[in-house]
This record gives sequence, C-alpha cells and structure tokens, in this order.
Amino acid sequence: MGRLSLGTRLAIIMLLGSLATVGAVIYAAYGALLEDFENNLSAQQANETTRISSLVSQNLEFRINVLAQFATLLADDGRLLPAEQLTKLLKRQQKLRELFPHNLNVMSPNATSLAESIFVPGRVGTYFGDRPHWKKAIKTQRPVISRPVIGRSTGVPLIIFIIPIKSDNAELLGFLSGTLRLDQTELIPEHIRDDADGDATFLVVDTNNFLFVEDSTSNRVIKDLPNPGENLLIDAALSGISFGEVESASGETLIYATSHLQRLGWLFIRAVPKSLATAPAEQAFTRFFLTSLGVALSILLLAYIALRSTTTSLTQMTGRIRSMIQKPESSRRLKEQGAPEVRGLAKAFNQLMDERDANNQLKNDFVSNVSHELRTPLTSMNGAMRLLQSGTAGELPESAKEMTSLALRNGERLQRLIGDLLDFNKLSSGKMQVNFQLENLQKLLADTINSNEAMAQEFGVMLGVKEAPDISLKTDAHRLQQVLDNFISNAIKFSPKGGLVTLHAETTGQTSLRITVSDQGDGVPQEFQSRMFDRFSLAEVGTTRATSGTGLGLAISRQLAKLLSGAIGFCNSNGAHFWIELPISDSVLPEGQEAS
Repeated sequence: MGRLSLGTRLAIIMLLGSLATVGAVIYAAYGALLEDFENNLSAQQANETTRISSLVSQNLEFRINVLAQFATLLADDGRLLPAEQLTKLLKRQQKLRELFPHNLNVMSPNATSLAESIFVPGRVGTYFGDRPHWKKAIKTQRPVISRPVIGRSTGVPLIIFIIPIKSDNAELLGFLSGTLRLDQTELIPEHIRDDADGDATFLVVDTNNFLFVEDSTSNRVIKDLPNPGENLLIDAALSGISFGEVESASGETLIYATSHLQRLGWLFIRAVPKSLATAPAEQAFTRFFLTSLGVALSILLLAYIALRSTTTSLTQMTGRIRSMIQKPESSRRLKEQGAPEVRGLAKAFNQLMDERDANNQLKNDFVSNVSHELRTPLTSMNGAMRLLQSGTAGELPESAKEMTSLALRNGERLQRLIGDLLDFNKLSSGKMQVNFQLENLQKLLADTINSNEAMAQEFGVMLGVKEAPDISLKTDAHRLQQVLDNFISNAIKFSPKGGLVTLHAETTGQTSLRITVSDQGDGVPQEFQSRMFDRFSLAEVGTTRATSGTGLGLAISRQLAKLLSGAIGFCNSNGAHFWIELPISDSVLPEGQEAS
C-alpha cells in the first residue's frame, strides 16, 4: 500500500468496503430467502397432507351416508325383510356394490350374518359381535367406521362400515355393513396422485397395524412398516413431530409434513427434497447477487471517477511543485477548480507561488543592484592594484609586492564571483545575449589555456591541448570560453598536485563537435552526481576547495550551452571528463576536410 497513489488506495478501500457490504447483505438475504423458501415448502406439504386427509374423510362420509340411505329399505312394518328378499336387494344395488365391491352384509341385532351380496360358504350365520367395531355399534346403535382390521379369512386389511337398521319407533332391527379391502380400494382420489410432484414422496401409514396403506414408491402395495432405524422418514413421522427435516437413505435432506386422520388411525406423510427450496432460493440469490454487484460496481465506478477528478488536481500540484524545485525560475499557476478542498489547496499553492515569485524578483533585484554597486568600486580597486604592482607609482618593497599580489588575486576572485551572480541573474531572466560569429577553434582553445595558466600554476597543475581539429566554429567565443573556464577551474581545483588537465576536441558524427576537459583526480563523487548542475551545488562541502566558489559555475555552464544550441555532460574514467557538444552545421572546415 505504501507505493500506491491516494486515488488507488481510496479505490481499493471502496472496492473492499463495497464487496464486504454486498457480501454481508447477500449472506443475510440468502439466509432469509432460503429460510422463507423452506418455510413455504413446509407449509405447502402441511397443507397438502391436510387436504388429502380431508378428502379421504369426505370419501368415508359419502360411503357411510349412501349406506345409511339404503338401510331404510331393509325393514317393513317394524321387522327386517326375509333373508331371501334381503339377499335379492343386496345383489340388485349396483351403485352400492361399486362403493363396497368386496361385500355387503345384513346382520341381526347381535351381529350374526343374515344375508350377503357375495356368497361365501359358511359366512351366513357367523357371529361377529366379538369384534371391537361391532361391539361399539351394538352399544351405541350409531353408524361406525372401523379402523383397518385384518380379515379372518382374507388376511388383508379391511375397513368395515356399519349402519344400524331401525324401525319407525327407533327399535333396533339389525345392522347393514359394507366391507372394503384396502389392497384393492383407492380411498385417495387419483387426481391427488397425479397432482403430486415427481420428486414428492407420498405415504399413508396405518398406525394401528403398522402397515403401509399407500406407498408412492411401491405402487400402493399393502406391506409392513420397516423396522425402526431403516426408514428415518417413517421414524420421524411416527415420533409425533408433524413437520421438519429428515435425511433419506440416499443422504438427501427431505422436508416433510404429516396429517393424522383419527377416524381411521391413518397418518398421511408427504415429503419433498430440500433442493426444491434451495434451487429457487439460489436462482433468486444469483439474480440478487448480480444486481447488487452491478449496482456496487456502478457506484464504485462513479466514485472512482470522482476520486480521479480530485486526485488529478493533486497530481498536477505535485508535478508543478517538483517543477518549481527543479526550475526555480519557472512560474506556474493551478486552476482553482474542483472540490472545495482542492480549490482551497490550489489557491494556497498559487499564493505560495506568487510569494515565491515576488521573493525571487526581490532577490534578483537585490543581487543585481548589489553586484553592480560592488563591481564598479572593485574594478577600480583591482585597477589600482595592477598599477601598484606594475611600478607605475614607484618601486614597491618586496613585502608590499607580496601583499599587493595577494590583494589583486582576491579582488579578481571576488570580481569573478560577482560576474557569476550577474550572469546567472541574466540567464534566469532570459536577458543574456549571445553573438554568434566564426571563431578558429584551435586559437580559442589556446586562449582558454593561457587565461587559466596562472590558476594552474597556483595549484601546481599543468594545462595542455591534447588534440583539436582545424575548423572555424560559428559560436559566441566569450560564452564558450566561459563554459570551458568553469570546466578547467574545477579540474584544476580537484586535480592532484603535479597533475595534468587537458583539452580535447573531436567531431562526433557529421553535425557536432565535442570539447572535453579531462583531469587526473578522483572523479565526481557518486552522491554529488545527481545535483551537480544545480545552482549553489558544491562537492566536498566543508573543504577549502568547496568554499572557493559560488556553486553557480556548472549551472551557468548548462544555461550557456543551451544558448549556444549545445549540451554539456560528464563521465568518470581515471578522472573526471566534462564535455560540451556544439553543432557544426554552420561551421567552416578547412578545404578538403570533412567532419568524421
């Protein structure tokens, strides 16, 4: 994060914050959505089992009512009809036989068989009063629907419908009964099965006899319930918990609900895979997630654009501040626009720039005025010293000559410093003029060596021209010599005693000339190289060599090189090598000589 820009940091923070917020909202929403789907699915199963239980109960009521209506035809004048007539009536009731296809019986008041619709040898005259449902019918003399019982002769579950036959004065004359075999009768309407989902499991359990009355997985075959632990759905339903979740034998989670039909002792069970709840929840979640993500990304994009518009101004400020550091003479202003904070910062920056420009102008004016005021008397003083040294005013004693020479050298050094300050001010303000004319290169280099010979002797250093082509160079000789003087004076200062400083000139390519000043010193220190051409920069600060200049020489040389349409540079190789490269397209080569 330390290397990232402010805009990038804010974008990352907003992105992570948006993703965290969206993630938290989606997590909570998905949990609530899934719970809602599960609750709806559970409620759907409960409603379905209740509806099925109600339809079965209505089916039973319809059968018992039809049976009760027929019972009124079996008595006459306060007595049951004769057995032969009862048998004929039972066999003639086609509709009734459709409702009770397995048998219709007329019983005596003590539950002894008198007549039947389907003849079974030995059944007429059989006593059934020992059965619980017959005991209940004899005792209450009211309609009874038995719970499923196992038939004595058939061995299959049966449901017995019993209707009392009474006279007009409510005297019990006998009973009419109808029998249903559960293995051959469908009490649950077919459309209920057709409406059931393909993934749904539907079970009807006889809790008295522990039988499957109906099992959607085994084509409605009556069979015994599995042992405890073999079918967790049956175990959960029989535990008394009317709805919930249970794991199937295949490991799939089921959502189930039950409904109990007290009249028959039947338990209706309906179960569906939990995936029916999670699938739509996941679909809804996916839509919600994509929508939320799209909104979050849109907000993030808009926020990023807003941040970029803000940070762009900050970046511009940073760039211009750096430009101000690198080029103090430049004056730039920021546009006061954007957010209030940015406008305020731009305004403060512009005020700072105005103050800086005013201070620079004040400094330049001060330096210029002081330099001019100092140069005039200093020129006179130096002239007087030269006259004294030349003996114009009479021969001086040796001690006076030494003092005069020292004063003259210091005066000339001070004059050079003042000249550097004035030149730098002119260059900074763009007022320095250059005068281009053809100059003989070899003569210019020789004059440069001669003008620096005194300083070289003072430092115990030798000067020489190593090589130079014989060309006439179109340049400003005074300004070029000023650059070379700066190079040579630095080379002299940093050369060992007895060292050699050389000038070397050579053409580079077809259009340029490079003049190099080389010394035999230690080279430019690594830590000084990046700021070497900056103003007031001095190598080896704290030494006598560092304090012998203004630190403006190389800065002035760089500006002068630009005015001369050239460039300067340096390299270290067994000493320091400073060079200036100038164009020679307008220069004149000797006849028969070409630039190499």
